[in-house]
Amino acid sequence: ITSPLTDWFSTLPFVCLQDQYLDKMSLQMTSEFQHILRVLNTNIDGKRKSMFAMTKIIGIGKRFSNLICKKAEVDVDRRAGTMSNEEIEKLVAIINNPRQFKVPDWFVNRQRDFVTGKTSQCVINVLIAAVRGDIERMKKIRVHRGIRHYWGHRVRGQHTVSTGRKGKVLGMPGGANAAK
Repeated sequence: ITSPLTDWFSTLPFVCLQDQYLDKMSLQMTSEFQHILRVLNTNIDGKRKSMFAMTKIIGIGKRFSNLICKKAEVDVDRRAGTMSNEEIEKLVAIINNPRQFKVPDWFVNRQRDFVTGKTSQCVINVLIAAVRGDIERMKKIRVHRGIRHYWGHRVRGQHTVSTGRKGKVLGMPGGANAAK
């Protein structure tokens, strides 16, 4: 069977490089391959590489995903659909208790929680509730950030003269004809 891809490879001078490139490019699907994994109440695409597939979980970014894959001894270049249940369970254990696996405190996303004083990695609903609670606390004690949240203005110091108008009419009042 010939295709444009194999025809292009036939023009290359080194046959051994062709085979290596085709092996890396192809997606090996066996009977154990899972197209969709369910991890921490999140659907993960099995066709993506394991490191990038884990970033689909809210509260896990690229760097933390890379770290947990290395701690769980999961190959970051392997597809997520080829991971075994034991590997997934180990990843979940590391996400839930990163300090037990010697993940530094500065690496987690919830350091010195205001209420509990603990450092932990929050994911999905816990993270959403924690951020919502922080915003409500800021509104309650009337700090500058809380007041900006309450008003619906930009919070992080952005310029607001010409951007972020949220549907207000631009231009002159009364339209262009009113100026004449």
